[in-house]
Amino acid sequence: MRRDLFIGLFVALAFHVGVAWIGEIVGHPQVVAKAKVEEKVIEIKMHEIEPDPPDPEEQDQEAPPDIPPPMQTDVPQIITDTSFVQQLEPPPPPDVKPVRGIITIPKGEHNFNGVKVFNIADLDQVPDAKWRQKPIYPADMMAQHISGTVIVDFLVDTNGDVQNVYAKSSTRREFESSAISAVRKWKFHQGRKNGHPVVFKMEVPIEYSPPSDSE
Repeated sequence: MRRDLFIGLFVALAFHVGVAWIGEIVGHPQVVAKAKVEEKVIEIKMHEIEPDPPDPEEQDQEAPPDIPPPMQTDVPQIITDTSFVQQLEPPPPPDVKPVRGIITIPKGEHNFNGVKVFNIADLDQVPDAKWRQKPIYPADMMAQHISGTVIVDFLVDTNGDVQNVYAKSSTRREFESSAISAVRKWKFHQGRKNGHPVVFKMEVPIEYSPPSDSE
């Protein structure tokens, strides 16, 4: 009888211990999960950074006052026709008189490189030309069938070479360059005065006439 009672108590005690142990195993994860859910977020507040104190030297310096730029008063002036005339040379001092006659500028062409220039009529005989370059007719003038004349003025030195060529006059300025280029290449016999070679002046017309349709 006692043996059966002891066995029954042992079985009951073992049953209760087993139930408690199983319940602890099954319920522990729920407690852990619940603990994780109930975690609180901790907020950390940062202290505000205070600005640096102003530099005492900068406080002592005062801002420069606003000074307006200088303005020139508009004064109306009377403008005459000589207001824009500039003198080429400054006037001499009042107590100094200009000396006249030191420099003599010859009127016209009287010499060439220090040598007297003669008119062709004053020579012993009229010199003939050794070589004359024919002037080139400007293409644009020829295309328009425009004729013209250029009066060329020049000197002939003691070697018979042409110097100082320029167009004295012309009916069309388009012909002047061609005429000057041609006369520069001309060659003459020496001009003589009393049997000596001299420099003389000449003036010749250069004619430009377009060719006719029949030519």
